[in-house]
Amino acid sequence: MYFRADRRSPNQLRKVTIAPHYLETAEGSVLIEMGRTKVICTATIEEKLPPFLRNSGQGWITAEYGMLPRSSPERIPRESLAGRIGGRTQEIQRLIGRSLRAAVDLSLLGERTILIDCDVIRADGGTRTASITGSFIALYQAISFLKQKKIITQKPIKELVAGVSVGIIENTPLLDLSYEEDVKAEVDMNIVMTSSGKLVEIQGTAEGEPFTFSALDKMMALAKEGIKNLIEIQKDTLGIR
Repeated sequence: MYFRADRRSPNQLRKVTIAPHYLETAEGSVLIEMGRTKVICTATIEEKLPPFLRNSGQGWITAEYGMLPRSSPERIPRESLAGRIGGRTQEIQRLIGRSLRAAVDLSLLGERTILIDCDVIRADGGTRTASITGSFIALYQAISFLKQKKIITQKPIKELVAGVSVGIIENTPLLDLSYEEDVKAEVDMNIVMTSSGKLVEIQGTAEGEPFTFSALDKMMALAKEGIKNLIEIQKDTLGIR
């Protein structure tokens, strides 16, 4: 049995705090904190589409992700100065975009793009899943803005979406890994699900010994319950039921 440094139970999320409308300059924004991980998520409405969607009659949602240089104990070089975006960053950006598009009927969005920016200001594990959970709120705010301005006639949100990490340490399945736990995990997974319990993405890796289907089932059960709790927090933040 593994005992967590922060004394959480294996099925317990870190403390979640969400500050909505964090930046008054954006159509949608939040500061999400999960434990010591902190991410600013913003949503920007752009009246244009990528070339492959022009004249398609539908909208698009895409995402950009980055970690501030001192979001971790050691300084992270800015990717803009390197002249290219790293593979990890590209993967996370695509994951966030896919996750949000799964929750929206793009045909009701109109021929426009909602660009999500996720800026990690403190990294302590689970930055990609915190970004997804926070970004949905920013996206919802931006869509509400379009509806209030009568730019769209109906909200294209189909359901809510959130993400969480799970893993195994010393044969103990755990929910919502901190960085300290992530680096020692025998199995590390990121799960994205909708409010109806449907899976958007499963990312899982055995760091050493392969894991069993039984272990997978236990981690999935933890993730399902954790995401259910996160979606309730999203609903409370947005004032919806």
